[in-house]
Amino acid sequence: MSAWKTSPAVSSLPLCTVQGSLLTLAILTLFSFTYFSFNSLRSPLSSTSSSSSTTQLSVAKMVPGDHMVERHYRQAERLSVYHSPDVFRFNYAEMERKFKVYIYPDGDPDTFYQTPRKLTGKYASEGYFFQNIRESPFRTDDPNQAHLFFIPISCHKMRGKGTSYENMTVIVQNYVQSLISKYPYWNRTLGADHFFVTCHDVGVRATEGVPLLVKNSIRAVCSPSYDVGFIPHKDVALPQVLQPFALPAGGNDLENRTTLGFWAGHRNSKIRVILARVWENDTELDISNNRINRAMGPLLYQKRFYTTKFCICPGGSQVNSARITDSIHYGCVPVILSNYYDLPFNDILDWHKFAVVLKENDVYQLKQILKDKSDAEFVALHKNLVKVQRHFQWNSPPIKYDAFHMVMYELWLRHHVIKY
Repeated sequence: MSAWKTSPAVSSLPLCTVQGSLLTLAILTLFSFTYFSFNSLRSPLSSTSSSSSTTQLSVAKMVPGDHMVERHYRQAERLSVYHSPDVFRFNYAEMERKFKVYIYPDGDPDTFYQTPRKLTGKYASEGYFFQNIRESPFRTDDPNQAHLFFIPISCHKMRGKGTSYENMTVIVQNYVQSLISKYPYWNRTLGADHFFVTCHDVGVRATEGVPLLVKNSIRAVCSPSYDVGFIPHKDVALPQVLQPFALPAGGNDLENRTTLGFWAGHRNSKIRVILARVWENDTELDISNNRINRAMGPLLYQKRFYTTKFCICPGGSQVNSARITDSIHYGCVPVILSNYYDLPFNDILDWHKFAVVLKENDVYQLKQILKDKSDAEFVALHKNLVKVQRHFQWNSPPIKYDAFHMVMYELWLRHHVIKY
């Protein structure tokens, strides 16, 4: 009997084998299910691993926000003259739809709310703005719809009538006080949603005697110097434009630009004196310490811009100069040579893409700095310069993206920070 008795170990062996096989099969099934499920989530359009990776690559190319798309946008940003082209395009369109400005009708018609005495010359920007704002759809006769309030003070016009600075300050002060007492709008923000425009430096000097304007209101001025009270996040740099332009805009004329650098003007500032003293006898830089005599021929000064690569733009009695917009218009890359200067539309346009921006101390190395610019760098600067020309052109009536609309866009950006 004992010979036929099966030991416990031997009798349990088939059962253990079956259990082990089932456990192994379950583990393999679970692993396979997990593996194929994971692959299907990664590539629902594919059934094989090779096609799966191919599909993922093609999908990755199309999904917004991936590295390839981001790289495309970064390249577009590098090629753009704008700091953020998409933001500018979106906000500009919103401005066109919504922005409203109320113009105060009060005041002496010979002093206030009248186009300054001329639309020509280096202070033409002021006159064009006064005329453009009246012609534009931004104007509203309902102050309750207004985002901003325009104080139509033309100090340039006062100056044309021979008014002294002291009397101009009194006139401006009395006018602002009358607006404060007659209307409720100033007192809501202490004037933070009010602005005035002046291109001539007399306007800056006349309003300096009215602290309420300087401290609270938005100043759109042609002399935006940090060291004389200009506040970049509040105020607006108005481009100083000598209009009408005497000659057409410069375009694809690179082969004619054989002169390295050009400047001609009066020595009415320290930097201009240094510029003339150091470089007026140089054979590669065309530097004259006086304006070109008109008796030598018509428009000789303007024609120099067509034959020059880099046009030197030193500050004059103020940091600004109409020479900058002349350079832009005629296709000559401007070389900014002025300290404490908040360049027009500086928060919108990347000036380093179409200009050479230097400090006044760089005047001593000026020629070498310009010679170090390669042909490719110059071509890129000139190409971008042509792109921004429309932003520095005044028109009547105004045209989309011109100087008037760019100034209005700057004002539109600033109104967002004002809360009632």
